[in-house]
Amino acid sequence: MFENLVSQKTGKLLIKDIKNGILPPAILFSGEEYSGKLTAALELARIQSCTGENKASWGCDCPSCMRHKALTCTNMILMGPRDCALEISAAKDTFIKAYRDNTPYLTAARYLFLRSIRKLTLRFNGILLQGDKDLSKIGALIQDINDDLELLDFPRPLIPFDEAVKLCESLESKARDLERDFLYDSIPINQIRNMEDWAYVKSEEGKKTIIIENAERMLPGVRNALLKILEEPPADCQFILITSKKNAVMQTILSRVRNYNFSSRTLEQQQNVIKGIYRNEYFNGKIGEYLETFLPVPAAKLKEEAQNYYSQIVRGSIPQTSEIVKNCGKFEPRLSLKIFLNHISTMQKPLLKSQNGCEAALESLQKIKTAWENVTMYNQSVNSALEILVRDLSKINITYGRILCEAM
Repeated sequence: MFENLVSQKTGKLLIKDIKNGILPPAILFSGEEYSGKLTAALELARIQSCTGENKASWGCDCPSCMRHKALTCTNMILMGPRDCALEISAAKDTFIKAYRDNTPYLTAARYLFLRSIRKLTLRFNGILLQGDKDLSKIGALIQDINDDLELLDFPRPLIPFDEAVKLCESLESKARDLERDFLYDSIPINQIRNMEDWAYVKSEEGKKTIIIENAERMLPGVRNALLKILEEPPADCQFILITSKKNAVMQTILSRVRNYNFSSRTLEQQQNVIKGIYRNEYFNGKIGEYLETFLPVPAAKLKEEAQNYYSQIVRGSIPQTSEIVKNCGKFEPRLSLKIFLNHISTMQKPLLKSQNGCEAALESLQKIKTAWENVTMYNQSVNSALEILVRDLSKINITYGRILCEAM
């Protein structure tokens, strides 16, 4: 069990609770980004549905485990926003290089790419999309992606290398379109209601699992709807909530789940993950930094644009937000916006030398946080959020005697 959960003691605790039969029906995986929370959730879903004799092994070849490893199982629902694009690009790079060089880990790299795409497409389960205004458009694109995936999927022999490269590039592009155009930044309430209807239908294929990523990014009405089913979860359902911001999860939800904390990985451990999963022996940074190398707009460029945006505000100018959004590739994937705003937040540090500066920095950080939440929770356009942030930071700057200039 949990052989693919690298450098996390939480796996041992989960194994103990599973074997002792004390794993509760609703649990929370909390910890920093890239600490293996989704990996653990997907593995737990496999274990809960396994029909083989040896549940302790990732190598179990029972029909249920094979479907779970391929992420084609029908008794699991994956919900919630996630930046999938960079993981897909990194997995594509790993698979193509493994195929080109005919490496011993080609099969693992092939699985890595297939699973990276399905971590996105699973969020568009037809059960969740019932009543969605974009159902037909999403369905057509998902079908197109699935048709392409079938050409790369097991047990089919691999197509010729040049064809595989073109197919992977096409899949990467279609997945990017799917994420950009249709993946909600915050779970709609109708998806929670659709999930609830499905959860109460008895499974014919083992225990059902509902995984909800970024559980902190839910509006109050959605949280309340989820709370109802967590109060009395169906007997054959396992709920797994995932968050990197435990303190932002509603307290009444926290009271109904058992928390499993995922510890921060050391730099060396993160480098081992990059070597073991993405087969990159030369990158010396963190997992997040490695994935950032696949950004359409480099992180350095995003920080440069953030610097220019902030500089204009503190000088009393009005930045052309539409031009900034364009220069930053429309902030797609959403991680681009996070890097942009985090850089502005970091620029507040010089203000902490004085009382007025501390107060101005605190207000600025709150407005930056609000801009992020307006986009990721309330589906506000990035351009609008940045325009409002211009107004808010300009007001803070004037109120405190243009003290934000000290951040430059």
